[in-house]
Amino acid sequence: MTTTPARLRKAVLPVAGLGTRVLPGTKTTPKELLNVVDRPILSYIVEEAREAGIEHIVFVTGRSKGAIEDYFDHQIELEAQLQAKGKTDILEMMNAELASAGEMSFTRQMQPKGLGHAVWCARDIIGHEPFAVLLPDVIVDGQPGALKQLLEAYEEVGGNLIGVEAVPESETHKYGIVDPAGRDGRRITMKGMVEKPTQGTAPSNLSISGRYILQPEIFDLLATQERGAGNEIQLTDAMARLMATQVFTAVEYEGVTHDCGDKIGLLRANVALALKRPDLGEAARAAVSALL
Repeated sequence: MTTTPARLRKAVLPVAGLGTRVLPGTKTTPKELLNVVDRPILSYIVEEAREAGIEHIVFVTGRSKGAIEDYFDHQIELEAQLQAKGKTDILEMMNAELASAGEMSFTRQMQPKGLGHAVWCARDIIGHEPFAVLLPDVIVDGQPGALKQLLEAYEEVGGNLIGVEAVPESETHKYGIVDPAGRDGRRITMKGMVEKPTQGTAPSNLSISGRYILQPEIFDLLATQERGAGNEIQLTDAMARLMATQVFTAVEYEGVTHDCGDKIGLLRANVALALKRPDLGEAARAAVSALL
């Protein structure tokens, strides 16, 4: 008899990073609030979480990240001005992003000890239930969103899931790569993972791309996880330990990934998503063509 997996209700968004790859733009603006077309990167990530049915989003923040909390709150003066000027379409769009009562929590990562430590900081809010992790500088342009695609697989197989995408063999040394044991369509049973393998030694070309569904036992492992690459507590190291006792499935989602924590990646995201917009696509295409 197959056991129905526990319902996925919560997601962790680690937003404490300094955004050093896109300095000086992030000197005073959180990386996650840099614009892609006409809204912040983080807006796309929260939209993806909500589409997947996430009810409670836990932001793990750091110093100088108060603007993130403000973004999902009312801006009374601005809203009043928009209302007075009859700009109700913009007002409705802004209000759609507001946090509903109890939907969002904010907790501090007091020291920059790595992604694994940031996730661990959310342990008391998550409790003993499965949860998603979405890296907040990675936009996945997919229909449905990447997390919803992972959720559909989770509801069938349970356990732990990792979103992956195929990359050129020549690029595998830049990413965390999964070691596959078997494949059923877009689902890959995992037997391991390798962080940035030496060129020519990667076990596959499937890169880990910032979307996870994890079981709560990961918190116990993160509590004792030693520092790894970059002298930081790495989430991948704890996942590798959890893999000894729990099933991990990689899901090759359908969609295009944009690494917005990188200057060129951020530029590509702006161009690609502007071109797809019904209201902006034609003008964006003309502007890009004129530059080329």
